[in-house]
Amino acid sequence: MILDHLAVAGEPLAEAVAHTEEALGISLGSGGKHARYGTHNRLIGLEDGLYLEAIAVDPDVQPQEKPRWFNLDRFEGPARLNNWILRSESLEAEKPLLPPHAQRHVAMQRGDLQWLMTVPADGLLPFDNLFPAALQWQGEPPAAKLPQSGCRLTRLILSHPEASALQQALDRIIADPRIAVEQGAPAMMAEFDTPHGARVLR
Repeated sequence: MILDHLAVAGEPLAEAVAHTEEALGISLGSGGKHARYGTHNRLIGLEDGLYLEAIAVDPDVQPQEKPRWFNLDRFEGPARLNNWILRSESLEAEKPLLPPHAQRHVAMQRGDLQWLMTVPADGLLPFDNLFPAALQWQGEPPAAKLPQSGCRLTRLILSHPEASALQQALDRIIADPRIAVEQGAPAMMAEFDTPHGARVLR
């Protein structure tokens, strides 16, 4: 699998957007609504075919299914980098490589975009939500069609008290030198080269 995008969560969406824009010195583009989980987002393109998403519970949409994805039902506190998502060319074939708790996948749609995505039944991904979700786009990935930020991800740093186990689980599905796993309290941080110099998104 390869890295597809990063997600910043907030309560409400405006906080996730403001946190992202302030950290990176950019402006996010438009987004849309996810009826299945009652969430909405805004997006911006990154270099190397990636993108960045700000996401939150949409107070105007009743979810078709709960718990919500990305553990958003339990989200509290300031906006922060909350999830990272991998892309699979064949999710059905590759999902046995994932931890058992992360193998359930659902069909998703937003506008004309359709994809399959791993969403645990309780909404919480392994390793305190630090393990990546995985998706398979049904059609072309959207990153190239998004407004571009001029930002390039240089490192994604995952901190967890079970760092060795997390690293072993990741080694089964992705080999990306930008991803670093460290020992410590659960946390995620991304480093970027931006038009304004080096920036950090937490």
